[in-house]
Order: sequence, then C-alpha cells, then structure tokens
Amino acid sequence: MRLEQISVFLENKSGRIADVTAVLAQAGINIRALSLADTSDFGILRLIVDNTPKAEAALKKNQLTVGKTDVVAVEVEDQPGGLHRIMDILCKADINVEYMYACINPDTRDKAVMIFRFEELEAAARLLEKNGIGIIQGDRINTLLK
Repeated sequence: MRLEQISVFLENKSGRIADVTAVLAQAGINIRALSLADTSDFGILRLIVDNTPKAEAALKKNQLTVGKTDVVAVEVEDQPGGLHRIMDILCKADINVEYMYACINPDTRDKAVMIFRFEELEAAARLLEKNGIGIIQGDRINTLLK
C-alpha cells in the first residue's frame, strides 16, 4: 500500500528547482508527480519518481538534502464530490491528512490520482480500501503514470 516519495529541501531562491530537475534529467529519472511547498526561507519539493533509489543517490551526490517518506496513492472519482467522499470517510474515522497533491490518471478519464501523507498511514489505507476506494500499489504507479 505504501509508495516512496522523495522530499528535497531547498533554499527559497531562484534556480534551486532547476538544479534538482537537472540532476534528475542527467540521471535519467522520470518525475511522475510532484508538489512544492515553501516558506520565506526554504521549500520542500516532494516527488514521486520512476526509480527512487537512483534519484536519491543522484541528488545526494549533488549535495542536496533528501528525505524519503511513505505516502499512499489513491484513485479519486473525477467528478464533483469525488474528493469529498474520501475526506468524509477519513473525517468520520478521525484520521488526519498531513498533506496531499494530485496528478492525472491516463489509464482512465473518470479517475484522478491523489497522493496522501497520513498521520496513520496503514490505518487510513485499510479504511479507504474497506470503503471501496482504490489504493494504487507502489509497483503499479510507474506503469500507471506513464
């Protein structure tokens, strides 16, 4: 149920994201999904890539601060209320969402993919599956998001 996400910690200044994308491009890493959060001093670039170990090694070799986090990829009905259905299930079970971001699902036009970081990852994934919400397995995400 888990999916590895890379987090890259960056100074909040011009060119830092380009530094990361250059390293990944030179290493032959394909970015599948991403999110950027920032403050006045730094940013966190969260990435789902096609080869996490290779990406992590390339980024660290280039003196970038990298962390790994487990997240869950969830299929969301691409219609009004699709995300609310998931949020309502989580709310009723008192499960906290730390953050989330979305990407498209080229396999189907009626579902999107949301990447979630939960306070209680396994409990959230089990609850969603029990309620008929599709969880995308880590090994499938690379073929799905091509």
